[in-house]
Amino acid sequence: MRLHDLKPNPGAKHRRKRVGRGHGSSRGKTSTRGHKGQGSRAGSSTRATFEGGQMPYIRRLPKRGFNNARFRTEYVPVNLADLENHFEDGATVDVCTLKTAGLANGGGKVLVKILGNGKLTKKLTVTAHKFSGAAQKAIEAAGGTCQALNVPKPTPEAEAPAAE
Repeated sequence: MRLHDLKPNPGAKHRRKRVGRGHGSSRGKTSTRGHKGQGSRAGSSTRATFEGGQMPYIRRLPKRGFNNARFRTEYVPVNLADLENHFEDGATVDVCTLKTAGLANGGGKVLVKILGNGKLTKKLTVTAHKFSGAAQKAIEAAGGTCQALNVPKPTPEAEAPAAE
């Protein structure tokens, strides 16, 4: 086999459909779009779920469940192994020092939860929003202290002024 013997599989290559080049070309005038109607216009496309005006299947099914995404409180997890690797004995660990160490990334206010994965041998003063039970025991067993910060409550949307 040589390079000039290679050719694409049958049906892999298609000729370009040249439309709008006169009625002798068999694709002139309406350019395979038919006469009038929505599909003949430029930029015409319907959404994937469109069923010709019939009530779509997705809307015929009942709604189910509840989504808590707007009100969920998300924490950045930091493990004991990370604290062991990034901080010296006797250090004070808080959200700012975790950010500078690259352990609590995220824009704006970051909520941090200390988790108990790994071993801690250093005496650390850790300030975070939440601690797992195992993490708190391990920090205190190593001679350190845990200080929990208050988690800011989500601010309610501005209430409409009372009608007088």
